[in-house]
Amino acid sequence: MKTTLLNAEDYTRAPWKNGGGVFTDIADAHRPGTVVKNWDSLLWRFASTPIVAPGPFSHMPDIDRLQMVIGGRGLVLKAGGQELDEREPFTTVRFTGEMEIVTELEAGPVEVVNLMARRGAAEIELVALKEPGERPLPAGTHLVYALSRDCDIHLKCEEFLVPGGSTLKIELTEASRLTLVSGLAVLASIRLVS
Repeated sequence: MKTTLLNAEDYTRAPWKNGGGVFTDIADAHRPGTVVKNWDSLLWRFASTPIVAPGPFSHMPDIDRLQMVIGGRGLVLKAGGQELDEREPFTTVRFTGEMEIVTELEAGPVEVVNLMARRGAAEIELVALKEPGERPLPAGTHLVYALSRDCDIHLKCEEFLVPGGSTLKIELTEASRLTLVSGLAVLASIRLVS
């Protein structure tokens, strides 16, 4: 097991692929040997961003996406005849980067987290840790993003305090169990498959 604390002040910011906003890049991975890191070399990315006005999502071929509202409420994603409902915070929706999506804000701006992965390269999961309790973690990379306050977690008989706004990156070579003792966090899980 390897753990790394990613401090909020070290996150990077970059424009959305379509230039419509700015995201905060919390953690990512690119193809090995990549010299220029860009959307084409991306294996996976975990990021947060505000959505302050209705508008289109970026077109991201071959990317699978998970998204969750972590601040505000009332977000709806419209794609053709279907609706992805994120009106309530901490609801995860899954969609592909090829979908033509337009946002609808029913109650003002929201803050979301996105977990994106190149299709076929990784399997991803995104869940909210709202109540104290234990959760199994498979081998892979896991990101515990502490939201509004510090989070106390236990993992393999070790205790970790994750400051609010920071992220604990956990790299596991075998399955383990994570216990949330206190706080509110988002857990992003990535398992590379090729």
